[in-house]
Amino acid sequence: MSDSVPGSVTLLVTENFPPKTGGSGRWFWELYRRLPRDRYLIAAGEGPRQQEFDETHELNVRRVPLRFRSWGIAGWRDYRRALGRLRPIVAEYGIDQVHCGRCLPEGLLALFLQRRFGIPFICYVHGEELNYASASRELRWLARRVLCRAEFVIANSGNTIDLLKSGWGLPEEKIRLLHPGVDCTKFRPAPRDNDVRRRLGWNNRPVVLTVGRLQRRKGQDQMILAVKKIRESIPDVLYSIVGEGEERPRLERLVRENHLEGNVHFVGEPHDEKLVQCYQQCDLFVLANRQDGQDIEGFGMVLVEAQACGKPVIAGRSGGTAETMRVGETGFVIPCETPDGLASLIPELLSDPPRLERMGQSARQWVAEVFDWERVCYRADQLFRSGAVGRRHREPATSAGRAR
Repeated sequence: MSDSVPGSVTLLVTENFPPKTGGSGRWFWELYRRLPRDRYLIAAGEGPRQQEFDETHELNVRRVPLRFRSWGIAGWRDYRRALGRLRPIVAEYGIDQVHCGRCLPEGLLALFLQRRFGIPFICYVHGEELNYASASRELRWLARRVLCRAEFVIANSGNTIDLLKSGWGLPEEKIRLLHPGVDCTKFRPAPRDNDVRRRLGWNNRPVVLTVGRLQRRKGQDQMILAVKKIRESIPDVLYSIVGEGEERPRLERLVRENHLEGNVHFVGEPHDEKLVQCYQQCDLFVLANRQDGQDIEGFGMVLVEAQACGKPVIAGRSGGTAETMRVGETGFVIPCETPDGLASLIPELLSDPPRLERMGQSARQWVAEVFDWERVCYRADQLFRSGAVGRRHREPATSAGRAR
């Protein structure tokens, strides 16, 4: 990919970045590692295993304390500490544009840097943080200031765009759409492998897979309740749950209370190779997401990864999940506030392997055409170059080649 501006350096500020798990962190990792390394610097949040992870790549990453006790004024000490680490980075590298991972708290840091150094910024918006901020008068005021002062914002889905326009009054000309992508060379279909399935503990059972943090909006609890009904028609069905999170004790208790120990399997957080194998060897992928208070699923990268591996998907009718699939052709979107829809649709699909196969083939083709990182990076390059006119030094943008 060609450079946006000769000699320019852009700083990405994001708490969510590997080794921390999560969709947005994976998005930033996959995107920025494909951009020119001498043109992008990453100020990533601190966390366990960061040194071990940073030794595995060659990106220019500086670790900064970005975990705040409060996104509002009560967190001013955290803001001051983070800015104390960011200012020398800005001065050392001559940063002339900032990309912030969220409107809060990263966007407020970018706003401070704009006022101090005159550096313009672009803000990513994922959806769930908007709903969280809207519940607080203080956070809503701060987030609105960030969104209005940003050169433009990058929304991860059409659903997020609707939130920005209807709930925040942001004009359409300030919003750009950029879906997260997937590495189609890594996440790819593979034939059924009995040895791999045995190592996974699945053997020859029909397997429904969920990948995601164990939190209420992901809906693992509703899927567990659905399994109780599903096993009446498919006794050996196995629900395999990949991920960790604060909900695990409650989910394990739910399994015990419903006597589902033989039908629910907690995988934890596997290494990348095992994760891909889980996608490849499952029969059906489900993300039973629902809105939990102000918390929503902004997009659903795991749905794209599953389809890249040739698997049909089911998602909850909440947030931007419908945009990850061709509804009815590669997957389904159903209400997941209760287990009823899951308990009805899943046995129907598992009992029709040829249909699953057709849907999986269509899913792979759909994702390769729309979400492959080569296409996403090319789109991102166009967006970032369009922001070059607002850079601190006001240098003209150069033409760009295709993303590498």
